[in-house]
Amino acid sequence: MNRVIELPPKSIVKPSAWIGENVAKNPEQWIETFSAAEITELELAADKFMNTEKDIAFITKEDFPLARLRNKLEKLRNSLISGLGFKLIKGLPVKDYSQAKAATIFCGIGAHLGKANSQNAMGHILGHVRDIGADADDTKARIYQTSKRQTFHTDSADVVGLLCLKTAKEGGKSLLVSTETIYNEMSKTRPDLVALLFDPIATDRRGEIPQGEKPFFEIPVLNWYKGHLTGMYQRQYIDSAQRFPDAMKLTDKHIEALDMFDQLANDPRLHIAMQLEVGDLQFVYNHSQLHDRTGFIDWPDRKDRRHLLRLWLSMPGDRSLPDCFAQRFGSTDIGNRGGIITKDTKLNVPLD
Repeated sequence: MNRVIELPPKSIVKPSAWIGENVAKNPEQWIETFSAAEITELELAADKFMNTEKDIAFITKEDFPLARLRNKLEKLRNSLISGLGFKLIKGLPVKDYSQAKAATIFCGIGAHLGKANSQNAMGHILGHVRDIGADADDTKARIYQTSKRQTFHTDSADVVGLLCLKTAKEGGKSLLVSTETIYNEMSKTRPDLVALLFDPIATDRRGEIPQGEKPFFEIPVLNWYKGHLTGMYQRQYIDSAQRFPDAMKLTDKHIEALDMFDQLANDPRLHIAMQLEVGDLQFVYNHSQLHDRTGFIDWPDRKDRRHLLRLWLSMPGDRSLPDCFAQRFGSTDIGNRGGIITKDTKLNVPLD
């Protein structure tokens, strides 16, 4: 018996189904700047927290009071879930801070948006995005640990946040594209191919395997559930999962569908590119958006090299997810899902 899949309407019309060339012309829709008073509030909250003995890995919004910024961050969360699905906030003077203070401010902001999750088997609540010389072709390496092009993908959380501490000598642009827009484009011209992206395609866990799980998870690239189209995608990891004997084998048509998905994501008309500058914060809603980073050339001196801090956040008030997401998110409980947890994972925040 053939599996019956409920598909979305032929065209999804909502703010998050944007066209890159259009939103690029209206930066006021997605760029904000911290005011001097807001920066002062963040600095005072960070100084107060750093004078306690509390562990930053478990910081809460009560630990980091933001009377002035609270409403702005509430609007930010709503715009990620129900609006365009991304936001860039500029102006944080991180050059004036120690790395610990920058991390405290970033984690404090994150605590007002949602719950921070582990980003790897080591339990890192705060991720460091930089080239550590990892081999991009190594099936146990994570692409963000290299200087290579990442390709469009989602992370294992409701929202991913980045804080730019240092930029590369050349390259390293951030790229964003709407998953819903890619669906709309494929639905218009190749509905036969887009339907295949609702199959349970295997994605490699890259050696970070939760207890009792397979070395890969089987979540469709596209999922239609309770009126929302939700994406889960990382092409390199889909390709490397094919090495597992019990993974669903991709047919020629599946590969054609994935290739078309990639081609549309890389269409300059559809995606938007931005160069994150020192002090910029970027937040992206993984369920409706894909993000990417171009390759880069770094500075010779290690202390000057490209470095971003990263948060994976689970958001209160978010959409429901289908049960298959529990394979990767551990749970589908709203506000308490996402991240990577293995048998020996203990939550911590590496400041270096």
